[in-house]
Amino acid sequence: MKIRFALALTALLPLMVACKAQDGTADTTAPATTPAAQTTPEAAPAATEAAPASEAAPADAAANTPVPAPARPVGPEPVAGTDYVAIEGGQPFQPATGKVEVTEIFGYVCPACARFQPLVNSWKAGLPADVNFVYVPAAFGSMWDNYARAFYAAETLGVQEKTHDALYSAIHIEQTLKGERGMDTPEDIANFYAKYGVQPKTFTDTMASFSVAAKVNRAKQFAQRSKISGTPSLIVNGKYLVKGKSYEDMLRIADHLIARERAANAQ
Repeated sequence: MKIRFALALTALLPLMVACKAQDGTADTTAPATTPAAQTTPEAAPAATEAAPASEAAPADAAANTPVPAPARPVGPEPVAGTDYVAIEGGQPFQPATGKVEVTEIFGYVCPACARFQPLVNSWKAGLPADVNFVYVPAAFGSMWDNYARAFYAAETLGVQEKTHDALYSAIHIEQTLKGERGMDTPEDIANFYAKYGVQPKTFTDTMASFSVAAKVNRAKQFAQRSKISGTPSLIVNGKYLVKGKSYEDMLRIADHLIARERAANAQ
């Protein structure tokens, strides 16, 4: 499924743009002047691919053998104000002692986020063990909030990880859900999750729960504090909002900032 999803998204957007809600409407294309909107796959450096794990380890020892971190980072040191923005008073979304956090603020309805997802999947698989990758759904109002609630409802019900790519596909490839093309109701969204063993009423009740509402509000506050201009946005350890000239460049810059934070933790 993930392979088909990645191949399908390869042809989804010839030009990468950022998504940004405007007054809660369905217009989610950020102006071309925003840094994230300038991203194009053609400009991507190829050196951010994760290095393969050693093939010398026997199969029965694989579970107990640490996978070496890939050869990261590459390219020049990022420049403040050009490659990233320092977030004043920034804190991780889910602080954990000795861990460096990378958050992606995303929206299921955002075509740019759908195009970014296969790259993120490959990249985060090669992150060191002391780096936590956290998805934070953007809640810009209207349909964005419905899908933010769906994310946390799926997380609560234990199906978020196995449905993450599939929900992007349902909206942007199969178009069984409307996404930015219209307003999907909680019932529409719940019917998607029914394919993964969740009763629709259970899902809509969870979407409407106090605990999910609290998580969405917390995600909103984190996005506002991080001063994002659109999605997808990468935040390193709550301190740095990554910019970059392409999605691959964003990942390259994130690698440098992660290395910086790991070094600080080691002192």
